[in-house]
Amino acid sequence: MAVLNCDGEYGYLFMQELKLPPTHSTPEAMANYAKFGRRIHWVDSTSIPGAFQMNTSWWYKANREGILSRPDSQVGKPHQHEYPEILGFYGSDPYHPDDLGGEVEFWIDGEAHILTRSTMVFLPPNLPHCPLLVNRVDRPIFHFSVVMNNVYDWVRDGEKRICADEGAEKDAGR
Repeated sequence: MAVLNCDGEYGYLFMQELKLPPTHSTPEAMANYAKFGRRIHWVDSTSIPGAFQMNTSWWYKANREGILSRPDSQVGKPHQHEYPEILGFYGSDPYHPDDLGGEVEFWIDGEAHILTRSTMVFLPPNLPHCPLLVNRVDRPIFHFSVVMNNVYDWVRDGEKRICADEGAEKDAGR
């Protein structure tokens, strides 16, 4: 028997609507992101029981100045995770899939990488990374991140921060 979209016994395992954690769904956070991109999906164990965290976005404008001008920006300063992460950056030209269609600047432990080709990046646990800056967008760029944890959290300056289901970044007392 076929069911449509999210119907049926296993429909709860499908995500077709954006469900952001409260830390990313405040009016300010959403307005800041909308200046350069659009989130598609954000999944974690709070939206699908047992899931690890993954989020997807389309980027259509540069964000460098906006990110660097916000001292509270999560991706504007180095942070790390206690678990592995994979980041993906893909151009949107199906006839030239290796062409990113823009320029992304991504820092790993103080080393800047300028990306102009579609790229996946594996980050082992506890490897400092960021800033993550979109310097130029010629065509929309598809971005995703996958973290092997049930929610998205990070460590910066010795403090653990969590995308909490209570609504605000929480200091986990590290």
